[in-house]
Amino acid sequence: MKKTLLFDDHVALKGKMVDFAGWEMPLHYGSQLREHEQVRQHCGVFDVSHMGVIDLTGKRVERLLRFLLSNDVARIPEAGQAQYGLMLNATGGISDDLIAYRLDPAHFFLVVNAATREKALTWIRIHAKSHEVQVVDRRDLMILAVQGPKAAAHMERCLPNGLGERAMGLKPFHFFQDDGWRIARTGYTGEDGFECIIPEENGTTLWGSLLRSGVVPIGLGARDTLRLEAGMHLYGHDMDGHTSPLECGLAWTIAWEPLDRDFIGREALEPLWGQPSPRQRVGLILQERGVLRDQQAVVWEGKPAGRITSGGYSPTLEKGIALAQVTSQVPIGGICQVDMRGRWMDAQVVRPPFVRLGKAAFRDR
Repeated sequence: MKKTLLFDDHVALKGKMVDFAGWEMPLHYGSQLREHEQVRQHCGVFDVSHMGVIDLTGKRVERLLRFLLSNDVARIPEAGQAQYGLMLNATGGISDDLIAYRLDPAHFFLVVNAATREKALTWIRIHAKSHEVQVVDRRDLMILAVQGPKAAAHMERCLPNGLGERAMGLKPFHFFQDDGWRIARTGYTGEDGFECIIPEENGTTLWGSLLRSGVVPIGLGARDTLRLEAGMHLYGHDMDGHTSPLECGLAWTIAWEPLDRDFIGREALEPLWGQPSPRQRVGLILQERGVLRDQQAVVWEGKPAGRITSGGYSPTLEKGIALAQVTSQVPIGGICQVDMRGRWMDAQVVRPPFVRLGKAAFRDR
C-alpha cells in the first residue's frame, strides 16, 4: 500500500492504520468521537495527502476545463478563486467530484479524490492533447486540512513568513499561492477551515508546528462523520458513474448557460433540464436509538422507496443520520421506515445539511 510522508508520525501518535483507496491512512488516534467533537468545538488537522493535485497549464486550459467539467470555470475569472464541480461521463453519470483552482489565465490546478486519481489523470490527459495543455501529477505536494472554529487563529500562528495574515483575509473558496505554498479557505467538515497544499518538505514542518500549537490530529473516521453531518457527498457512496447529478442533489454544479457551452454529459442531461426527477436525495434522522448504515432499504407508505447511500451516527445531534436516494414521492418532513436487520424503524425525512458551523441546520419542510 502507498503511504503519505507522515505515515511514521501517524504510527507514533498511535493512529489505527487502515487501507483507504490503496493508501495506509489513520482511521483514528484512539477515539473517533473525541476527534469529531474536537473539530466541531476547537480545531483539528487532517493529513489528506492521498488526494490528487493535478496542474494544468496552457493557453487553452480554460477551454479544456469548460469542456471537461459540469461547472463553468469562466465564472471564476480572477486568480485566487476556486470552484466545486464534477467530471461527467457521456451518459451524464459522475466520474468524479473535485475543486478547480485558477492560478492565472493559463494555469489551473485540480484536487481530485484518492480513489479516482489515476482514472481522472488518464481522462484529463486524453482530452488535454488536443488543447495543447500540459498535465502534471503533483506527487511532490502534501495536503493538510486545518478545520474547526479555532482554525484561523492556529493558522495565523503557524504559517511562516506573513502567510498567516494573508490567510486571515481569505473568503470561502478563495486561495493564494506564495513560493509554492497554496493556502485555500475550503474544507470537507461544515466548519471554517483551510486546506494547505504545499511542498512535502514544508508540510512536515507545518504539521509539527500545528501539533505544538495544540491542534489535534484527526483520522478518516471523524472526517466521514463530519462530512456526513455537513451533508457533503462521498464519491462511491452518494454518487458514481451511474448517478446523475440531477437526482443526487448536485444539479447546482451544472452551468447550463451559456447555452452554446459544450461539456461532456450535456447531451445526455439537457433533455432532463427542468424536468421533475423520479429520484431525489434527502436526509434521514432516525427517531429511535440506533445507527443508520449504507445500503439499508427505505420504505414509504409500505412501498420500496430507495436506499441509504451514506449512514452513520451524528455525535452533534446524538442520533442516527443518513443521506438517501429515494423516489420523488417521499415528502420532506414525512416519516419513512428503514430496514435495520429486519426491523423497520421510523426516520424523519429532512433537507441536509444536518449540522453547519457546530449547530443543527436541517430543514423539515
